[in-house]
Amino acid sequence: MAIHTETLEIVGATLFALAVAHTFSTRYFEHLAHTRTAHSGLWHLLGEVETVFGLWAFVLLAFMAVAFGWGTASEYLDSRHFVEPMFVFVIMVIAASRPVMQLASDSVRVVGRLLPAQPAIAGYFLSLSLVPLLGSFITEPAAMTLAALMLRERIFSTGASSRLKYATLGVLFVNVSIGGVLTNFAAPPVLMVAAKWEWSTGYMLSAFGAKAALAVVVNALLLTLFFRRELSLRAAPPAQAAAERVPAAFVALNLAILAAVVFTNHLPEAFMGLFLLFLGLAEAYRRHHDRLMLREGLMVAFFLAGLVVLGGQQRWWLQEVLSRLDETTLFYGAAALTAVTDNAALTYLGSLVQGLSDDYKYSLVAGAVAGGGLTVIANAPNPAGFAILKDHFEDQSINAFGLFIAALPPTLVAIGCFRGFQGQAGEILDWDLWAGWLAGLDRAFLFLLILPFVVAAVGLWAEYSRRD
Repeated sequence: MAIHTETLEIVGATLFALAVAHTFSTRYFEHLAHTRTAHSGLWHLLGEVETVFGLWAFVLLAFMAVAFGWGTASEYLDSRHFVEPMFVFVIMVIAASRPVMQLASDSVRVVGRLLPAQPAIAGYFLSLSLVPLLGSFITEPAAMTLAALMLRERIFSTGASSRLKYATLGVLFVNVSIGGVLTNFAAPPVLMVAAKWEWSTGYMLSAFGAKAALAVVVNALLLTLFFRRELSLRAAPPAQAAAERVPAAFVALNLAILAAVVFTNHLPEAFMGLFLLFLGLAEAYRRHHDRLMLREGLMVAFFLAGLVVLGGQQRWWLQEVLSRLDETTLFYGAAALTAVTDNAALTYLGSLVQGLSDDYKYSLVAGAVAGGGLTVIANAPNPAGFAILKDHFEDQSINAFGLFIAALPPTLVAIGCFRGFQGQAGEILDWDLWAGWLAGLDRAFLFLLILPFVVAAVGLWAEYSRRD
């Protein structure tokens, strides 16, 4: 049995590595789908990021069934928990419905009037700042869906440059990952450990809240200022059609269903029942709904389910790595490991280590959420944004390396906020502490700060050289 377990662990880790490599190769397969039309269907299937982990999960299950019998494969499936994929599917479809989108757009428009900027630019800034922070209350998958749909209408469908698209996507993924830590139930990596470590919403606000809010606002503001000229030309205010307005009572009803789904996010029997109620109302009042995002939601759920199946075989090496790291190394190690594995799985495995200090717990979660925007697999809501926006990129595919490079600067801002101040939120306003932190940086840490910018510069130079 020990030999079987060791063999399965090695095969599982190998298939997981192949799946990660596959996610970085999807654009190549999409290119083949447009140039090798004889098998375009197969290439397009391999080019869909949402299918990657599901396909490799099937390979793992097939190996288990052949090598150890179907009973072993079935028992392994029964040991996996698929609540998160189910919840992301449900919340994504409901949040993308016209009643909820109308309320979100109205809220952004009202707040945008208070900002000293053009309405379109103010809406862009709020889509990258206010909406991700709302993820702490409506959950991160819902915030990702709302923000992605708003940005698709404002930016991605207006012929924006590739630079703006990738930069927007990078900031969106990072801000959603860190914007959900103001409460103890909205961010998957926090939810995995909150009950065991007795982290309340009050603690999250104190230890993470202000730092996350600062990072979100800084990321959105810097990006808006950097692209302000193109945004003034490209950013389009959302189209308004009075005849298509959804009645307030129907909006309130759909919002109540959304709130109930968020409240029952760990009870699939409850939120699936609420989802069926939502589908019934959508069918009865078709005039108040556009096409529901059922296909996109199912594809995202398939991606996450595959990640659950493959990720279950990574415990043996991930937990070993995490248990050997000290508090400082853990923070950066968690941020780096998040790029190649789901951050919720990372925090869960870290929570299994016994005798953890408060600093260790903080570093694990802070590092995991800070690195949650580097790749599409780093954070559970990322596939939702990916599915909504990918059709507006070249070859209808998002370059994984381009996303990684675009997400590095906002990730560094998040690292600076979470790592620069460990303690209560009020420390952020202590400018003497800022100066002391900067003066006390050692050379190794400075190297870590500078290296991503060097890599990003080289990668962007190579991309522009290729295009020329």
